[in-house]
Amino acid sequence: MLRRLALTVLSFFVIIPSVLAGACTLQSKSVTTVTDVSPAEAYALVVSRTGDPEFVILDVRTPVEFATGHIQNAVNIDYYSKDFRNSLSNLDREKVYLVYCRTGNRSLKAIEIMKDLDFETVYHMVDGITAWVAEGLTTVK
Repeated sequence: MLRRLALTVLSFFVIIPSVLAGACTLQSKSVTTVTDVSPAEAYALVVSRTGDPEFVILDVRTPVEFATGHIQNAVNIDYYSKDFRNSLSNLDREKVYLVYCRTGNRSLKAIEIMKDLDFETVYHMVDGITAWVAEGLTTVK
């Protein structure tokens, strides 16, 4: 009985605080804020942030797709390239990113990697450049 009481006290003063300290460490990890936006909302974001060095438009399609037309000032990093994750890891995680692809699938997967890399603020253009063009928004080559 005395031994059980000693273990309970030990748990309360040693083990539980250690577990809680570990939980606090996990919670201190940066949380990525991801906001889904329509092409119209993405356009408004692009217009409002034009010239802002803290804003990056990230196109994760292949270079061939990118060459057929992309959002003006977009940076192309091919999701399918073998060094995609490394390329993302070289980006400034504190900047604001608008991420898109052709239909929204690759960009969603890219954002999962960005979350893992602790990017702070990411906008995801749902339905991709296909929807952008369908809404009559312009692209450049």
